[in-house]
Formats: sequence, C-alpha cells, structure tokens
Amino acid sequence: MLAVRLDPETEERLNRLAHETGRSKSYYVKQAIENFLEEREDYLLALAVIERDEPRKPIAEVRKDLGLDR
Repeated sequence: MLAVRLDPETEERLNRLAHETGRSKSYYVKQAIENFLEEREDYLLALAVIERDEPRKPIAEVRKDLGLDR
C-alpha cells in the first residue's frame, strides 16, 4: 500500500480526469508511476552504457557497415 499526497490543483485535475473517463484515480497513478520507472530505467541503462570505456563508432560508419548509407 502506498499513500501519496498531492497538491490541491493536481488532485483536482486527477479527480476530474478520473470522473470524465470513468477510470479510477489509482489507475492513473499506477500508469504515471509505471511510465516514469520505464523512462528512468531506460535513461539509467543508457547512461551506464555511455560511461563504459568502450570503443565507439560514429553513426555514419555504422550506417555504412550495415549498408544503409544510400
């Protein structure tokens, strides 16, 4: 179980959205958290790859290697 405190404006927006769409507030909160985590995980994984000291190739060279440079 998780309790979240929202500022009044955000809570009103969430209430309105839930009411107008017939979905629960919990539905939208879960969606928001899942989207945030997915984006954050992608960002952190990309950052970890960038921080590795591995050789890199310019995109033009990769495209040429794959025959996509037409």
